[in-house]
Amino acid sequence: MKDIPAPTPEWAFAAYQKIRNRLPQPQRQGATRSISSLSDIAEDFDLILFDAYGVLTVGERAIPGAAEMISALRARGKQVMVVSNSAGYPKSIMMQRYSRLGFDFTPEEVVSSREAMLAALPRRPGECWGAMAEACFDTSDLQCDRLQLLADDPEDYVKADRFMLIGSGSWTAHRQGLLVSALRDRPRPVIVGNPDLVAPREAGFTLEPGYFAHRLAEIDGVEPDFFGKPFSNIFELALSRIAAPPPPERTLMVGDTLHTDILGGNQMGLRTALMTGFGALKGLGVSQACEDAGIFPDYVL
Repeated sequence: MKDIPAPTPEWAFAAYQKIRNRLPQPQRQGATRSISSLSDIAEDFDLILFDAYGVLTVGERAIPGAAEMISALRARGKQVMVVSNSAGYPKSIMMQRYSRLGFDFTPEEVVSSREAMLAALPRRPGECWGAMAEACFDTSDLQCDRLQLLADDPEDYVKADRFMLIGSGSWTAHRQGLLVSALRDRPRPVIVGNPDLVAPREAGFTLEPGYFAHRLAEIDGVEPDFFGKPFSNIFELALSRIAAPPPPERTLMVGDTLHTDILGGNQMGLRTALMTGFGALKGLGVSQACEDAGIFPDYVL
């Protein structure tokens, strides 16, 4: 395949538009009303779901005021949860990270696409999983009998019975080419633990597993299974952790990406708020982006 691109907000938006046919349709659309802060609308909601990257954090730093915002919402009696397309590392690492950045979330308040994937992971003893994952992180929670981290040995791609895409930090064009070739020769199931195409970091955007997975979807006989926003599985998991979930109109999804956070919330019937200062739409014209995508949040801030 060609060299891996260096994404920009404009590139990311165009890339999401190209895969729009593989994403769910919204159940509802919002009025895209501008607000200055979440405190302006907090009384209208009992449960507020937050994306992580671009809303609470950028890379390994907290967005200024984000931890204080969470505390203020708690003080007003609001339930808060993180709903994140983060699959690259285990829950324990994720919780340590939030604590280090000043957030006081409990494990039950943090729902990741990795957890949504694990809840549905097929258990077939003896099968070999080929994993796009980082070697530096613990993989014991994946509960696979045979797990092979994919690197530069073509035989690892040939012998895998299934593929799991969860972390792309060390993925290369060469490795993507090996995976494409293996699947063209013998189509096999592909499980995707992070549907994001990009994620905002300190120095720009990184390409995430979803980008590589959608390239695989162009291969005859390959239909990746996605876990995470905008798909319903992660929202269903989050709501299942609440004894009496509020009605959709009293639940707000806050995110930075139209094609994942806002589309996901809209297709679940939730209310949605788009944050534009740090994430996928930074520097873009929000009104035009909503028109082009056909995805409209209730609020923009």
